[in-house]
Amino acid sequence: MHSLWQGKAPIYEALLKYKSMRVVPFDVPGHKQGKGNPELTEFLGEKCLSVDVNSMKPLDNLAHPVSVIKEAEELAADAFGAHHAFFMVNGTTSAVQAMIMSVCKQGDKIIMPRNVHRSAINALIISGAIPVYVNPGVNNELGIPLGMSIDEVKRAIEKNPDAKAIFVNNPTYYGICSDLKAITELAHRHNMYVLADEAHGTHFYFGADMPISAMAAGADMSAVSMHKTGGSLTQSSFLLKNARLSTGHVRQTINLTQTTSGSYLLLSSLDISRRNLALDGKSIFAKASSLANYARDEINKIGGYYAFSTELINGNSVFDFDQTKLSIHTREIGLAGIEVYDILRDDYGIQIEFGDIGNILAIISVGDRALALERLVSSLSEIRRIYMRDKTGMLDHEYINPEVVMAPQRAFYTDQRSVSIEASTGCISGEFVMAYPPGIPILAPGERITEEIIDYIAYAKAKGCFLTGTEDMDIENIRVVEE
Repeated sequence: MHSLWQGKAPIYEALLKYKSMRVVPFDVPGHKQGKGNPELTEFLGEKCLSVDVNSMKPLDNLAHPVSVIKEAEELAADAFGAHHAFFMVNGTTSAVQAMIMSVCKQGDKIIMPRNVHRSAINALIISGAIPVYVNPGVNNELGIPLGMSIDEVKRAIEKNPDAKAIFVNNPTYYGICSDLKAITELAHRHNMYVLADEAHGTHFYFGADMPISAMAAGADMSAVSMHKTGGSLTQSSFLLKNARLSTGHVRQTINLTQTTSGSYLLLSSLDISRRNLALDGKSIFAKASSLANYARDEINKIGGYYAFSTELINGNSVFDFDQTKLSIHTREIGLAGIEVYDILRDDYGIQIEFGDIGNILAIISVGDRALALERLVSSLSEIRRIYMRDKTGMLDHEYINPEVVMAPQRAFYTDQRSVSIEASTGCISGEFVMAYPPGIPILAPGERITEEIIDYIAYAKAKGCFLTGTEDMDIENIRVVEE
């Protein structure tokens, strides 16, 4: 039950008041409410450009909020059940980095699954923290990484009692959830912080019968991509925290990397979207779950595809499952997920979240409609009929256990040389290689390059995955550590 009146939207209301005052701008941005850029105004609209404004006294300051942004933060914290909520306009990437940098300094250990988003490993490069990887289990049928098992976390803590924090994906891209409450209780008994990447978990806070949210589980901080399933503008997120950490310290850490020119378009979108979810989130996400479950059932009737769900739950490495994730295994029809992804976009005008070598993911959230799901189902049925082929020779897994040789920061900043990827076997990588989306590294700085990794990269490229991370934009060469 929210203790504050969630019908308010202080930033949005302040912007409406600003518009009504007909202020003459002699500050930035230079387009001056759109008058200086007619093409942009025509494209985005006068209403949008008129509130693309700079921090000023009536509108508060994101780096040091004392009025409307402060009130909006308090409402967001109340809505999410957190001690404090920070508005993030550099994306959830900056929220993840702020979490890690708030609790880890150079040389500190942090326990985390290896299938984290690149933003978490970037934070290690910036901070100098040392990862202790808990390799997730793998579902051999689907080839996907699972969650963190309690036994693996216990072993990591026993071997690294000096670790400062445990980092948990909640959920993974595929919808897999670890036992976050048990992990949190275990970590706190050993005086470690718990940080949750809830980029895909906004709805956990507002829907009924959802996996437990990080704040409800007692985690210390959580990065929430409000824009992914909550309806706000791209790049807008929340960083939530509970009471064990100082609000002032976390804000100082955020301000190391977050822009001093916070976009009021992004801020107001967070404010309005929080209000919508606080007032009507239960019905919004009940509809999203219903649509996802309907589509899942229909896709599984087609044959060849496997839209997986709660049947994967095993009480350990799959403690729970996010039913709004429409994750679909495609390999049985002889197509890699990325191939289905491309066909859906190019031939059917359907853009899904991502495709990897064995699966696709469709995000179902606040804005979806039944007719769109019907179109997706019928398109998948036709793709199976037209393109289905023998699956012989297809790779059957997404996750490769890394051999970590060197701390990511040291590997990234040490002397390096460029070699062809094909000739890099046995070298230590100084760069990332990842398919984006989802942005989970195949290879990260400080890891040994193996034949298996090289084969995977070649296969992913051949299937059409969009690979990123290397200095070489063609992903033909990779920088390796001088040994």
